[in-house]
Amino acid sequence: MKKSIILMAMAAIILAFYGCAYMDIKAPLDTDLDKTSLGSKIGTASSQSVLWLFAWGDAGTKAAASNGNISVINHMDIQLQSYVFGLYSKRTIIVYGD
Repeated sequence: MKKSIILMAMAAIILAFYGCAYMDIKAPLDTDLDKTSLGSKIGTASSQSVLWLFAWGDAGTKAAASNGNISVINHMDIQLQSYVFGLYSKRTIIVYGD
C-alpha cells in the first residue's frame, strides 16, 4: 500500500512539471477528419508572449489564410511552443487549402 502511494505521488509530480522547461506540440483543430484533403497551399500566422506581460501578433484564421494566399480552407492545425514555464511562448495557426 505504501509503495503504491509513493508511486502515485511520483507520477503526479512528474506530470505536474511535464513540459515546463520546453514544449513544442502540434495538434489538429478540426474534429471531423474523415477524408480530409489538405490542399496545395499552406499558410501560417503566429502570436507570441514574453514574461506573461507582453503579447503581440495575429494568430487568426484569416491572417493565416491570407499569408498562404488561401481562399478555401480544408484543414487547420495549431502549434504551441513554450520555454521555461511560459516565460516565452508562441502560438501558430496553420491552415491548409487552395
